Amino acid sequence: MKTIDFTDQELPKLGIGTWFLGENPSTRMSEIQSIRYGIEHGIQLIDTAEMYGEGLSEKLVGEAIQPYDRSSLYIVSKVYPWNANPEHMETSVNNTLRRLNTDYLDMYLYHWRGTTPLKATISEFERMKSLGKIKNWGVSNFDTEDMKALLSEKDGKQCRVNQVLYHLGDRGIDYSLAPYCAENNINLMAYCPLAQAGQIQRGLLQHPSLVRLSKKLNLTVYQLLLCFIQERSNIIPIPRTSSVEHMKENLKTLDIHLPREIMDELDEAFPPPSRKMPLTIV
Repeated sequence: MKTIDFTDQELPKLGIGTWFLGENPSTRMSEIQSIRYGIEHGIQLIDTAEMYGEGLSEKLVGEAIQPYDRSSLYIVSKVYPWNANPEHMETSVNNTLRRLNTDYLDMYLYHWRGTTPLKATISEFERMKSLGKIKNWGVSNFDTEDMKALLSEKDGKQCRVNQVLYHLGDRGIDYSLAPYCAENNINLMAYCPLAQAGQIQRGLLQHPSLVRLSKKLNLTVYQLLLCFIQERSNIIPIPRTSSVEHMKENLKTLDIHLPREIMDELDEAFPPPSRKMPLTIV
């Protein structure tokens, strides 16, 4: 099984994203069954946020994880920018913990950079750690300059993760952000690794090279997209699925290694950027 050294512990190199989950009562049981199937077959990291359905996703995750040993799971949530300050963060994290029905978060992320000075946000993250409400903290949607500003602050180097959009069709972070995070021992989490959000697929799933290579390897195009990310040393994909069948397909990628020649063909079809690109945020 492919694994990643993630904040000083070894995790399977696949997480579960939950954006939009918990919002439709008619699919709720399917979503819970999918999460539980993932847990029962080795997945530990589950990502959510107070923004997702204004807490509905956290409630869904809280229900889904109840039958399992909490210490075997790695639960991530995110705080709104306007709550990432001394006035509101503790209330936000308490509400998140209540919805998740847990005593602590393994990782708490600053969802995107807001107007609160970084120094104040960092200080509050560290206070939440001292209270035992979170074990680690990180950021989301921070570009290279944001990361440099963060790490220049007192305790800024306590940041352990940056969660960003990343998939084969959008490799903008490969030019500077990914190398910078690697140099500073900061893991990356890839959201929308299957180009799931809005129009960002841009015909990706029908690309002739992806169709040809997936057939050659006897994989689905989705599996090939996940495998591409999993071959990277410092990044974990967190695809969203509400289907047990899709979860089964995702799980199979943990035992598939792409040969070097396949990675070379993917690089040729989807070359990494040769200059700094704006960070894609959805």
